[in-house]
Amino acid sequence: MRTSNTLRRAALALLTTGTLALAPTALADTGHHASHDQAWRGAWAASPQSATAPFGPNWSQQGFDDHTVRQVVRVTAAGTRARIELTNRYGTGPLRITGATVARTAEGSAVEPGSVRTLRFGHRPSVTIPAGETFLSDAVNLPVEAFEQLTVTLYLADPTGPATFHSFSSATSYRAAGDHRADLSGAAFRETSSSWYFLSGVEVTGGRDTARRDGIVTFGDSITDGVGSTTDTDNRYPDELAERLAATGRSRAVLNHGIAGNEVVNDTTWAGEKAVARFRKDVLTEKGVSTVILLEGINDIGGSGPTFPGGPTPEVSVNQLIQGHRTLIRQAHAKGLKVVGATLTPIKGSFYDTPVNEAKREAFNAWVRTSGAYDAVVDFDRAVADPADPDRILPAYDSGDHLHPGDAGYTAMAEALDLDEL
Repeated sequence: MRTSNTLRRAALALLTTGTLALAPTALADTGHHASHDQAWRGAWAASPQSATAPFGPNWSQQGFDDHTVRQVVRVTAAGTRARIELTNRYGTGPLRITGATVARTAEGSAVEPGSVRTLRFGHRPSVTIPAGETFLSDAVNLPVEAFEQLTVTLYLADPTGPATFHSFSSATSYRAAGDHRADLSGAAFRETSSSWYFLSGVEVTGGRDTARRDGIVTFGDSITDGVGSTTDTDNRYPDELAERLAATGRSRAVLNHGIAGNEVVNDTTWAGEKAVARFRKDVLTEKGVSTVILLEGINDIGGSGPTFPGGPTPEVSVNQLIQGHRTLIRQAHAKGLKVVGATLTPIKGSFYDTPVNEAKREAFNAWVRTSGAYDAVVDFDRAVADPADPDRILPAYDSGDHLHPGDAGYTAMAEALDLDEL
């Protein structure tokens, strides 16, 4: 659920007047940052993917040429300054960002008057990001509250080639021909998409929470990504978790690194690199986090079947899936992160439902519950299961495909987490 964009603490109402902090030069996916970055923390995130269109047309494969792209995100951390992260991780050549702005969201693709800030990159209004790399903008003085929506606008004057993007956003992005980066109105933005392009993060600093390093990363596949939730309502389970934390006086940033279709041990053509490879790039580079929730494996189990988009992937045994999770746990612990393991939710009645797949799911869930491999466990399986038929999602929680929860199901998942164990 969204909170009103107008509810901002009075203490953050005045613009900070200090010197703008400089972002580092182009940052590779190694995540090396200057020491002053210790003050920054993640406020919003999306995992990058290579250009693909498994579920219908989007803008990633053709890319952009003299287009302005406007994207709306909701942050879960407050600060007095902000900066954005742009990525060309899967680009085939250099990506030129001709210009960019960030502003508070008004409605749809419109932005609030007086809130538009021109983004600069190493003091310059434009930046060229080499293929395979990521870049942070310079900071702008823009006080933001947790659960406030920000609109990031990119003007791409030159052909970009295939675009690094995040396929399933559960949010509407907007496109206009020509340069409309400073527009207050959304009138020029006549095309829409349900993906995010080049934008992979928003970071904040300043204010009373600057020293906090207790952010949470949710990592997984479509059920973390929010497939089945209502578009433009921020009802994914990580969103609901952030709201629950705030409602109980335990506000923490929650960053979503789910990718629909992602697998733990197999790369795919359309759903990102395998989790054991992308975890270092997506999770271990995040600043200001202390905990990661791992919910992934159902696509490894079901992906070898004929219904998997993009064609079947190699069959994965329960032991291979367990070893993949042990790899993720080791990587997280090596960076000092606490790891919460999650059971896989029901599949009965879905296109993954076979006796073999159900047996694998139950065996893996038994390991999650009893192995002691994680620092804590959350039983999402039992949280959304129908008590009368535990292999099936409760109808009230089902988005309709018997695999992905709907809004109520995602709320139930967030409520199943023990906040004391995060």
